[in-house]
Amino acid sequence: MKTFADKAVNFYSNLQINSSLPAGAGILNPYENQEVQSILASFFYRFYNDSHDRVILLGINPGRFGAGITGITFTDPIQLEEECQIPNSFEKRAELSSRFIYDVISSYGGAQAFFQRFFLSAISPLGFVKDGKNLNYYDDRVLENSLKGFIESTLMKQLELGIRRDKAICLGEGKNMKYLEKLNGELNLFEEIIPLPHPRWVMQYRFKRKKEFIQKYLSVLLKL
Repeated sequence: MKTFADKAVNFYSNLQINSSLPAGAGILNPYENQEVQSILASFFYRFYNDSHDRVILLGINPGRFGAGITGITFTDPIQLEEECQIPNSFEKRAELSSRFIYDVISSYGGAQAFFQRFFLSAISPLGFVKDGKNLNYYDDRVLENSLKGFIESTLMKQLELGIRRDKAICLGEGKNMKYLEKLNGELNLFEEIIPLPHPRWVMQYRFKRKKEFIQKYLSVLLKL
């Protein structure tokens, strides 16, 4: 019987977007990097080598300094090495969302305890850039429309990893939640979707209240 780790490594190793993108937009696909492939296996076989069902937390899409480098959602090279104990050769540059998420993970009880029950992912598991900056899937209507098939298929495939269908968490209470709710109405993915403020929004606009938002996250996670 295949474990969560077996299926997750296979899922990420075969990610590919076949639809055309708007002019000037590029894809962040770190899984083509040999070191990322090794990191992917190390991460999932360390934390997910079982058949337990987990609650999925869905962000927007990977960024240039987090999962766009490491291949691990909401995990920059610093957190990957210090919190997940996975050495890597990437530049040790902090990413805001990753810092917040790992503060939550630490408060929850650490990486082993957190990943035993939760799976970090994104509406689009591949990221995008334009003019040297991160591009969210919903920032460009042409991009959003062209990704619909990719997003639908990858979400369905992730459910097969061992994802609970009763509850899901959406990281982003605005456009990300609106998109996921619409998609959920069409595909019937989850019974309930719980929105939480996006980590980057907290770090960029509500940093002084970070502890308050960590507690908000924990209050939801602990109930699940």
